[in-house]
Amino acid sequence: MNKSELIDAIAADAEITKAAAGRALDATMAAVTKELQKGGTVTLVGFGTFYVGERQARTGRNPKTGETIKIAASKSPKFRAGKSFKDALVAAKGKKKK
Repeated sequence: MNKSELIDAIAADAEITKAAAGRALDATMAAVTKELQKGGTVTLVGFGTFYVGERQARTGRNPKTGETIKIAASKSPKFRAGKSFKDALVAAKGKKKK
């Protein structure tokens, strides 16, 4: 599912226009991004938590030359699924036909 398909699904489920659904999705993504930029977390009970993961600086190896290189510390967005979201996926997997 891509963004436009998600907007279509939101509009149909919420019985709103596609334009309103698009604005709502954009506002949601902007709010999540803004909170993560501040170093916070966004928890949607029953769905999951968005948070910032941090990687320590480390040494690596250039696969082409074999040279040792320093890899800087970095931050990246992460998502941890909530229990009911995981349970819904397990239940859906059980219903799937092979």
